[in-house]
Amino acid sequence: MIELLKKLCTAKGVSGYEDNIAAILKDEISKYADEVFIDKNNNVIAKVGNTEEHNIMIDAHLDEIGFIVTYIDNNGFLKVSPCGGMDYRVVQNSRFKIITDTQEITAVACCMPPHLSDGGEDKAPSPDSIYLDTGLSADKVKQLVNIGDVAAYDITPMILLNQRFSCCSTDNRASCALLLRVAELIKENPVNTGITFTFTSQEETYGKGAMTAAYTVYPDEAIAVDVSFAVQNGVSPTESGALGKGAMVCISPVLSGKMSHRLIKLAKENNLPYQVEVTGGLTGTNGDKISVTRSGIPTAVVSIPQRNMHTGAEIVSLDDIENTALLLYEYVRTAY
Repeated sequence: MIELLKKLCTAKGVSGYEDNIAAILKDEISKYADEVFIDKNNNVIAKVGNTEEHNIMIDAHLDEIGFIVTYIDNNGFLKVSPCGGMDYRVVQNSRFKIITDTQEITAVACCMPPHLSDGGEDKAPSPDSIYLDTGLSADKVKQLVNIGDVAAYDITPMILLNQRFSCCSTDNRASCALLLRVAELIKENPVNTGITFTFTSQEETYGKGAMTAAYTVYPDEAIAVDVSFAVQNGVSPTESGALGKGAMVCISPVLSGKMSHRLIKLAKENNLPYQVEVTGGLTGTNGDKISVTRSGIPTAVVSIPQRNMHTGAEIVSLDDIENTALLLYEYVRTAY
């Protein structure tokens, strides 16, 4: 799992530009699936078993947050705009890879020295103030980089103590790895129902991939897998889960209560750790889009607890990934 996470989290795939990570995930899920294809929106769709009688869609988005280049100034600095919810408090000084048609170019986000600041250095910079520096001259940059190229975090994965994994893009590559683990479990111990795994695009920019994938698949029921907030300094335990305490099963009026409570029941019966996440409205995940596709799809949302969301130092628990995979396997094993 560690090597898989390293591979997925270091692969580039900014929202709307997911060709690279889609190809990798197609290759990985092909080890377990009967049929795999990438659709027009860079969704990876993989079928396992007989999906004609009963079909459960298990979804995770494959895209990551990043920047898109909007302007190159006369000094060679690249002005950028966000693709997804960038956290501007931690962008400065971070390392990025600019993805061009021919290569990846290392860059660093510029940062004003505190000696020259106006006294507001404790505040997040404005989006308009973010520039990337490749170290190249303006002429050279303009030869290599085009307006519209994207930039993704370039972070070396770290293994922390207590089964913790830290890197950029664990939102949502950790869930992609989880789906691959579920597929592996199904191959080892086949189930009676059909499963369609979907690794969907553009979640960080309004969930278009999930809408089109769900329209194509139109399953009998669906489970959207994502990450959610884990307790850390400044984050209230009433608004978050905890690392190492298992899957966060979402209860929401926009989801299927029957499915959510069945997941909780299965966790109890199989002595799998779980947590309940309650929201009074939309979940902020692909589940919102999937549930209202066509004439409606009964949908549940299950999340992996994560610290430092939308930064280059996101943290997840390997134990949570494994236990959540086991819970989803139990769900499909007993579904039909």
